[in-house]
Formats: sequence, structure tokens, C-alpha cells
Amino acid sequence: MSVVNFDKIDHSQPKPSVNFVFDFYAIMLKRMKGIKYKYGQLYYDFEDDGVLFFMTPNQVLSIEFDEVEVPQKPSGWMLLIHPDFIWNTSLAKTIKQYDFFDYTVHEALLLSGKEEQTLNGVINNIQQEYHSNIDKFSKQIIVTHIEALLNYSERFYNRQFITREKSNHQILEQLERVLTDYFNSDDLISKGLPTVQYVAESLNISPSYLSSLLRVLTGQNTQQHIHDKLIEKAKEKLSTTDFSISEIAFGLGFEHSQAFSRLFKNKTNQSPLEFRQSFN
Repeated sequence: MSVVNFDKIDHSQPKPSVNFVFDFYAIMLKRMKGIKYKYGQLYYDFEDDGVLFFMTPNQVLSIEFDEVEVPQKPSGWMLLIHPDFIWNTSLAKTIKQYDFFDYTVHEALLLSGKEEQTLNGVINNIQQEYHSNIDKFSKQIIVTHIEALLNYSERFYNRQFITREKSNHQILEQLERVLTDYFNSDDLISKGLPTVQYVAESLNISPSYLSSLLRVLTGQNTQQHIHDKLIEKAKEKLSTTDFSISEIAFGLGFEHSQAFSRLFKNKTNQSPLEFRQSFN
């Protein structure tokens, strides 16, 4: 486990591009004009203040230097955590629950000045602890600080979901449009229900980011939104057509009508037949 302070690194003449594969979890807060980073298939630059992003082990990070503009000396920090360091700790059990490790770079966390100060304080505590005399309490104290850093990050992401109202509501509108178009097409019969991956790709968002955003804004994840659209379509067919329950189930992408009936009753507390009879 280590904290890298970018402003203390002696930078040599940069190459056009450099690729890294980290064996670590990485949390990075960095600014440097004239450099672009590629994480997965997406690029990001760190000219804006307070941009934080997260990487999981064995991911490729590419750094490309601007051939025209001479890069300025960077500032910020990077926290590297090897999986072995957190082995057999509470963090080892919970770190995969932080969805932002699966976000793409363009879904990075945009920090306010106050939020950045808070995270810098946690990083300083981590550095002070591992630069002190190591004893039997050191590891657990550092792990506790890392957990605090992750929990603050999750809080700040929730704030970002709420405060970026215009862009997030545009995503909700696009989600509704994607689901409506899919359920009105022949894809239900040929491909079955839309997957979370399909919906996220249609919106150019990572599945984890989309589900986290929806949970904050609506209280439901992406799968639940898909099911709600399915039930809406099923109610329409049950109340306006004479199709049998099996025909409706097949038309909605189910191979077996029993699976459709179970989902419908779970969502409405009525079987499809009971719902249809309520209209007679």
C-alpha cells in the first residue's frame, strides 16, 4: 500500500505514450495540462480541479502526452492498494461493493473544494500512519482510513447524482425512450428481455454507474426499471387484447408462461388472470 504524491515526482522527458497494468486498486486525484489518460476505451484529461477516479487490479492505464503543448508539472495523489494488503480484513469483504471501481473514466467524481480537502485529510492520515513506527495496530488503522476514503467517495457520488440534475434527468428520459423502443419492437420475441448491459451500452454509460444513478434518483436499479416497463406492457396487453396468458408471455420474451406469471404476481400482488378479470 502506498500514496504517490505527483508533485514530488521527478518527471523526465515524456514519451509519446506509456501503458501501465496495475496489480493494485488505485484511487487517483490528479491534474496535469497537456496529458490525456486512457482507461479502458475512454480518454480523460485532468485540466479540471478535483477529478477523482478509481481502478481495479489488472486494468490498463494509458498515458498520452500532447505533442504540441509541454505538460505542466502535475499535482494531486494516487493511493495504491494491493489486494494482499487488505486480505483477511473487513475491507476485503466490502471493497467490491463500491460500484465506482467499475465506472468508466468519463464517470469520474467531480469534487468540490471542500470535498477535496476532506479526502486530502484522509490521505494525509494514511501517510502519517505508515511513516510512523509500524506496530500491530498500524494495518487496521490504515484500513480504517481507506474505508473512510471510500465511504466519503460514495457520499460525494450520491451528491453528484443529485446536483447534476439536468444531465441526470436527460439520462432518465433516454432510459425511458430506450426501453419503450425495445418493448415496441420485435426484439422481445427474438432476443428476450433487454439486459442491463444492453441498456447501459445504449446510453453510453457503464452498467454500475447507471444502476447507482437510478438507485439514488428513483430508488430502483436498472433491472427493476426493465421489469417495471415489462409489467406496464403486460398490463396493456392483458386489458386491451384477447391473447392468452401464454401468448402474452411469449410476446414479452418469456420461454415459459410460469416465469412471466411469477414475476407479474411478485410485482402486482395479482396473477395475470386475476388482473384481466378485474376489467370484466
